[in-house]
Amino acid sequence: MNTPVAAVVGQLARDLVLSVDAVPRAGSAGDATERREQLGGKGANQAVGLAQLGVRPRLVAVAGDDVIGDVLLDQARRDGIDVTAVVRRRNTLTGLIVELLDADGRWRYVQHLPEAVLLTEHDVVAAGAVLAGADAVLVQLQQPPAAALAAARIGHDAGRLVVLDGVPRGRRDELLAAADVVRADDQEAELLLGGTPTVEKARSILAKGPRLLALGTGDGNLFVWRDGQVLLPLTDERVADTTGGGDAFTAALTAALLRGDDNPSAARWAVAASGATVGHPGGRPDLRMDDLEKRVRELAGA
Repeated sequence: MNTPVAAVVGQLARDLVLSVDAVPRAGSAGDATERREQLGGKGANQAVGLAQLGVRPRLVAVAGDDVIGDVLLDQARRDGIDVTAVVRRRNTLTGLIVELLDADGRWRYVQHLPEAVLLTEHDVVAAGAVLAGADAVLVQLQQPPAAALAAARIGHDAGRLVVLDGVPRGRRDELLAAADVVRADDQEAELLLGGTPTVEKARSILAKGPRLLALGTGDGNLFVWRDGQVLLPLTDERVADTTGGGDAFTAALTAALLRGDDNPSAARWAVAASGATVGHPGGRPDLRMDDLEKRVRELAGA
């Protein structure tokens, strides 16, 4: 069986995580108890998760022409990610995300992600062969609407599995028409559905094009497709940091669908991967098949 390929269209950034007992007040200083510097950004995180799950990821993103971009792309290659479609933007600093994580697992982001490190429609069209040649195209909707729509349409027109992550910020109906799967976290789901997620509201979105919705509900995840639905509670994992939980979720959901899993099974893999990720600081996934298989069995028996 050939190894499936997934093109990930999204953010690449330097991810700096500082763990602190408490966030210092204005005008004061505080010591970090732990520091992590790693390849990050939603696109890179999902690509890492896919690679760990046996999918060959190809990243479509923007890095600056600085030394940080060199370091991050080298890390991505070591992670098994094909970065030939990453744009190196001239005279640009690679994106930076700084996370302050307190002892209660509450995070605060300070980020530098200017327009220059976002994908343009031209960037996406230039990577068209990479997208059309993949088995799945994952599109983060934090990217500009024109770029996101171009990626979704290329994948849709090529007959690939198109997975949208987030809530459309523009071109909503066009994006939904090009999608097979839409993943939205708790806040995004309320924006997408105009209120608390329900099966009825979800089916109104399915009528616009997608065949599967995965929606955060605050205390679990609601999966809805045309002839079924399942509500899975959050795992009982101790939460150290929710950062990256959604990226692992999307990667595992995609990997399961590419394997041919049915929707209920794919849903369990997604929730298991998210639970495995929120137990450690930082958004970088650390997905291990034996651990996930155990978690999936537990969810199936819940």
